[in-house]
Amino acid sequence: MTLMTTSGAYAQGRGGPPTPPASPRAAARIDITGYWVSLVTEDWRYRQFTPPKGDYQSVPLSAAGKKIADAWDPAKDEGAGEQCKAYGAAGLMRVPTRLHIFWQDDNTLKLETDAGGQTRIFQFGSLQGEGGDWQGISSASWDYPRAPIQTTFGGLDFGFTPPPPPGGSLKVVTTKLRPGYLRKNGVPYSAHTVLTEYYDRFDLPGGDAILLVISEVVDPEYLAQPFWTSTHFKKQNDASGWKPTPCLAR
Repeated sequence: MTLMTTSGAYAQGRGGPPTPPASPRAAARIDITGYWVSLVTEDWRYRQFTPPKGDYQSVPLSAAGKKIADAWDPAKDEGAGEQCKAYGAAGLMRVPTRLHIFWQDDNTLKLETDAGGQTRIFQFGSLQGEGGDWQGISSASWDYPRAPIQTTFGGLDFGFTPPPPPGGSLKVVTTKLRPGYLRKNGVPYSAHTVLTEYYDRFDLPGGDAILLVISEVVDPEYLAQPFWTSTHFKKQNDASGWKPTPCLAR
């Protein structure tokens, strides 16, 4: 009984209405804003150059996916005005590029690329838009490590919730995509694709910073199993080298 009284007194001692939750911008525990440039540390020959048709090594394509990849025709894509097929959300981060990430408002992060001149919108909370374009609809949230401290004991609530420990990731789930390519040589993903990404920042000795993007592509139409990649970017001090270029089909 004494414990219950003490707990209640503590809760009352705080006084006033509950503090409203911080906006996603204020709640951020990592800063991924600014300019970043690709570090091609994985799949170099598939990212620096356009692979030949039929080369889809390491991508777990289904039979239907292989049929699409084997029929790739860049001239046909150009004629149809679909040069940006490799610049949709599921393939964009693998294209060597520079990023510009900034807060559009307290609930929305914007990511721009100079390669292909693409723009991704990461929305926290309720989602706006219908999708169906290259970048689809992206739902964002902060993914924090779980707090190790118990707030209850023996069925009693001690009246406070400890904050999560430092660190965490930006989690982005993207759906409602226009069909595109995972690689520029026609390796496909469909409109049923679900792209899940985790963005992590690592600060290095000497002042450098690395942005690591871990991605999972799930596509029941063209993939036999999930496709995972890890993509790295290095922080830049300013917009040096930023030069938007159009999408290229080849």
